[in-house]
Amino acid sequence: MPDTPISNLNVESQDLLPTPAQIKIDLPLAEDVENIVLEGRHTIQSILDHKDHRLFIVVGPCSIHDTEAAIEYAKKLKVLADELKDTLYIVMRVYFEKPRTTVGWKGLINDPKMDDSFHIEQGLHTARKLLIDLAKLGLPTATEALDPISPQYISDLITWTAIGARTTESQTHREMASGLSTPIGFKNGTDGSLDVAINALHSAAEKHHFLGINQQGQCAVFHTRGNQYGHVVLRGGGGNTNYSAADIQQCEEQLLKAKLPMNISVDCSHGNSSKKPELQSVVVDECVEQIVNGNKSIVSLMLESNLNWGNQSIPEDLSQLKYGVSVTDACIDWETTEKTLRDASKKLKNILPTRFN
Repeated sequence: MPDTPISNLNVESQDLLPTPAQIKIDLPLAEDVENIVLEGRHTIQSILDHKDHRLFIVVGPCSIHDTEAAIEYAKKLKVLADELKDTLYIVMRVYFEKPRTTVGWKGLINDPKMDDSFHIEQGLHTARKLLIDLAKLGLPTATEALDPISPQYISDLITWTAIGARTTESQTHREMASGLSTPIGFKNGTDGSLDVAINALHSAAEKHHFLGINQQGQCAVFHTRGNQYGHVVLRGGGGNTNYSAADIQQCEEQLLKAKLPMNISVDCSHGNSSKKPELQSVVVDECVEQIVNGNKSIVSLMLESNLNWGNQSIPEDLSQLKYGVSVTDACIDWETTEKTLRDASKKLKNILPTRFN
């Protein structure tokens, strides 16, 4: 027994990471980049306050694994965003961390080489560099806050944050959300339950005190003010969708009962499309039709989109990866993305300006 270690029994090794401050010295926040981030946050806050009539659209790859393809996608998206800017405020989905039901690729930050080598320092540098490059193109970005430490490295470059269905119920993520500087969407539970998202909105709006790391990498106790720009994201679940007019009305009733703002984002993927990319456009069309018919609560839509259609498994020989194809959930291709958003903008162009009058 004396030879048995008392701690770290199942830890093989530890690698020190550079502090957030050190990485930000290497990849600083320039003034033009900061302005893009701040403008994006203020715009989404205005949409949530019903002062800006536009819908904000979070669209992009299910996950980022190839920064070259991400930049190509972003350049196309920027052109479309400028074209539709009077109706839709487009934010690029840039997800670096992926929750896993069991095991699997955990995303670019955790495993940037996609070979289970877990060069997290490289992943953090790559993620931050990409976010800077996207902001220089003039694109605001959205991501999922999964690991509670990662935001210290990249959150100053994010415009909108999601808390996923698997973590909406987590106290750690609710506390973290209360201190994030971005508007934040809480997804309903994987079983379709709205209660966890409603409870999360209340929790994140309150003050919290919790452990974390500061910019110097020191353990610290954080005291937060609470995030007043939380909102629910309907993503389906439990084998059911939840974007129909009846589903939206039910969500409105729960928000009203909970005395929460009447703001709903609809995730057109995941449970709402049964993970069939061709159904995402169907969800968009249904939500747009509801707005045309007088709905005032749907303020945002989310789509999973990439350069090319579908998805692929990660091959042992990474040279066999198909360019611009998701390695996680299946996505619609660029042509479908353009058509879907242009059609939505056309239908909403004359409706949205008077929506909240």
